[in-house]
Amino acid sequence: MPSYDEFVDVSNEDSPVRGFLHRPAVPGKDCLILTHGAGANSQTLLLRTLAEAFCATGLTVLRCDLPFRQSRPHGPPPRGSAERDQEGLRSAVRSMRSHRFGNVFLGGHSYGGRQASMVAATQPSLVDRLLLLSYPLHPPKKPSEMRTGHFGDIRTPAFFVHGVRDGFGSIAEMESAIKLIPAQTRLTAIAGAGHELMSDRNRNVVVEQVVQPFLAF
Repeated sequence: MPSYDEFVDVSNEDSPVRGFLHRPAVPGKDCLILTHGAGANSQTLLLRTLAEAFCATGLTVLRCDLPFRQSRPHGPPPRGSAERDQEGLRSAVRSMRSHRFGNVFLGGHSYGGRQASMVAATQPSLVDRLLLLSYPLHPPKKPSEMRTGHFGDIRTPAFFVHGVRDGFGSIAEMESAIKLIPAQTRLTAIAGAGHELMSDRNRNVVVEQVVQPFLAF
């Protein structure tokens, strides 16, 4: 059975890595790093379920708390925290690379996925693939405020997963936006899901539509 342990790496004191490392019963050569949205932490149903499911396929999975969450147990990230949160993701990638995994994949839900995509835009060779869950394309009811300024610099293959009822961007808007990315992309729409993407009711459906398709991507 897959197992996980608390994980801490403070080699970068300004942006330490803290979370949970899932180790497969039969280790594979690849690793996935997952992080959370603005109002959550690495203990969400979505991250725990996906970590367990990916781990069952042989991936080592790190689900980690972004630096803002390590400093602030509750509430959204304070203004100006994005740069430090991105450095926290770089620290997580460096930490996993030190274990000499083959491919290292980086993913996140909402805010965490946005930060992951921005890291990839500035360092195209940092990770091998992106898993972007409920990418917050624009604030709810503000479609003119698109968060796609860095999309043209993303050269890492990006696998998007989006609920059809997500107020942060419609499926049509997502389809249009990802055309800005000059790399391989895929968009998977989850029927009936909102921005949270997963609930007890649809967790098996989400796993089926995300895990194996992402590995085959």
